[in-house]
Order: sequence, then structure tokens, then C-alpha cells
Amino acid sequence: MRQPRVADLLADTLRARILRGELPDGSLLPKQSDLLEEFGVSKLAAREALRILETEGLITVRRGNTGGSVVHAPKRDSVAYMLALVLESRQAALPDVGFALQQIEPFCAALCAQRPDRHTAVVPELRRAHESLVHAVETGDEKRATPASREFHEAIVRLCGNETLFVVAGALETLWTAQERDWSEHATRAGFFPEPALRRQALDEHAQALALIEEGDAEGVARLLRGHLQTAQKYPMTGVSEDQRVQATLLRPLVQPAEHA
Repeated sequence: MRQPRVADLLADTLRARILRGELPDGSLLPKQSDLLEEFGVSKLAAREALRILETEGLITVRRGNTGGSVVHAPKRDSVAYMLALVLESRQAALPDVGFALQQIEPFCAALCAQRPDRHTAVVPELRRAHESLVHAVETGDEKRATPASREFHEAIVRLCGNETLFVVAGALETLWTAQERDWSEHATRAGFFPEPALRRQALDEHAQALALIEEGDAEGVARLLRGHLQTAQKYPMTGVSEDQRVQATLLRPLVQPAEHA
């Protein structure tokens, strides 16, 4: 078995500090001179360790007068982008993503309904998201309606109470949100949106889902959402062929790193 290099060991230590939050997002890594003193490594090993972390997206090494290495704590949107890259490389079709969500999101909704603390930890957030969508629809704010709808669905996943599902299913939600955003922008320019009756149906189903979660009806909300998603996904797929592939570039606006001047 290959022995770890000094650079690998240093990268492991710094990575662990980032993941534990000891080096917060947006902070600077210790200066190279401080790393050399603390760990007793060579400049070459320190530079290689920083290169490893930069390749992983955990830091950005700034060159020039400002210098320094800026920390980037891992974010769920970055997971979504990497997932999109993998799916695009495998030529996965958009309906494939939609079908996956139809299976996973209802399960997350059922978990929301099963949470003992749902009345304080789940229902208020879902109600706020729902009211935001109601306001957008009733005021005719087409630009806001789609994001508000996505916030409701993303909240269901975020509040399911399982961290692994939140990250994995949340990445799928983010991927689909990018698709809906792209569709919404085209629909706004073309003046094409679902008929008012269909929008009202979607609102009613959101309200029903909220009520079922509040009542603790896990089976009922899962069943409702499966049908709701099948209908709701038709609109972003308007004009999209069955073999339309995932496009990772649609997620770039969601995962652009903050500028650190």
C-alpha cells in the first residue's frame, strides 16, 4: 500500500478543519509561512497541499499582491452541479431526472408528516412558501410564480429531517429548479403559462399537501405529491423532446462562487 505523501497528509488536516468549520467559509487559510512553521513541511509540500484543496473546490488560491487562499465550505448547490455534470456525461435525459424526483420527493413529504416536531419545524416554513406562491399567482406575478413554487418543493426536501436525503434529493431539486427557471424565462418572453384553472389546481394541491403534512398523513401526502409532480412537470417539459439531455451549464448561475477581492 502506498504511503501517504506529506502533501496529502497536510491536505487531509486542512480539509478536516474546513469541514469541521474551524476554517469558515470565506476565511483565509493560514499564510504559507505559518503552515511551514506549524507542520514542519517544505514549501513544495505546502504548495502541493493547496493545489489538492483547490482542485477539490475547497479553496481558491489568489495570486498577485493580495495573495492568500480563500476557504469555500462545501455547499449543496455544488453537489447539484457535479451531479449535473455526471448525468450529462452519461447522456441522462431530463424526463429521467423528473421521474427520479417523482419517486423521492413524495417520500420526503411523508417524512415531513412523520416528524414529531412538524407543527413547529415544518409547517410554518411550508406555509410561508405556499403563501408566497398564492400572492404571486393572485397578483399575476408570472416572474415570481415559478420560483415560489420551487421554494415549496425544495422546502419539503429540506425539512424532511434526514440530512443525507436533504443533500441527495436536494441536489435533484436544484437541478430541476434550473430547468424550470430556464423554461420560465422562455415562457415569460413568449407569454405562455398554464391556464389560470390549472394554476389554481396546483395551488390547491400545495394547500392539500400542507394540510396532510400538518395532520401527519404520510401515505396521503406521498400519494398526492406523486400525482401533483406528474402534472406539474409537464410545463417545464413543453417543447422538450423525450431525449433532451441534462445541461449542467443551466446550474452555473446557482453555483458561481462569491468573489473575494
